[in-house]
Amino acid sequence: MEMENLIDRVQEGKGDTTVKDNDAPPVDDCCPICFGDFTVPCKADCGHWYCANCILQVWNYSSASKPCKCPMCCRYINRLTPEASLHHKQEQEVTDILKDIVRYNLLFVGGARGLVQKVRELPLFIKRMFGEMMDPDRNDAYLHEMRLFAMILSTLYAATPFNFIPTGSLGIVRVFDYTAISLVIILRLIGMYRRRRLTQRVRQLAAALPLDE
Repeated sequence: MEMENLIDRVQEGKGDTTVKDNDAPPVDDCCPICFGDFTVPCKADCGHWYCANCILQVWNYSSASKPCKCPMCCRYINRLTPEASLHHKQEQEVTDILKDIVRYNLLFVGGARGLVQKVRELPLFIKRMFGEMMDPDRNDAYLHEMRLFAMILSTLYAATPFNFIPTGSLGIVRVFDYTAISLVIILRLIGMYRRRRLTQRVRQLAAALPLDE
């Protein structure tokens, strides 16, 4: 019963959500991410099939605030539909993955429900965004997003009767803006330092390994 409820929740959203019994990946096909047999198959709204865990891992390493891009056609995946045969499976692993699919679908379903889910997942977004900002390999350091967020905060602060932040001759907007820019730079420097420390650690471990004679 719990599995059927999860399947029903996964398929909630806009458009035709009917899952037919023959709605399954091709027999002679494989997951285009792991190139193995499908485990907990799910279909993206673009029509491509993936292992649910594989496509969710792709999203985990991409932008948290945006839907995952289909690795095959580069279209945004707004909804994942699990294979119909999952109705009859009761394994804990399958149940956990289906819960993650429900969570993903609610995030990007759009409308009021999507907004409510994004608010609920705000700690996750902030954690992942900070992690991405510390990644030296990413060109997108969220600078524009942080400056926009700072501008919104400065507007809200100016609209309140509070006046506890010393601004001097800069003004509240510039104070928040410079703070956002400084935060982005500091996080990027922390990421570069962590990368360097990790590289040094790997080299030390490699040097400590005995060479085969």
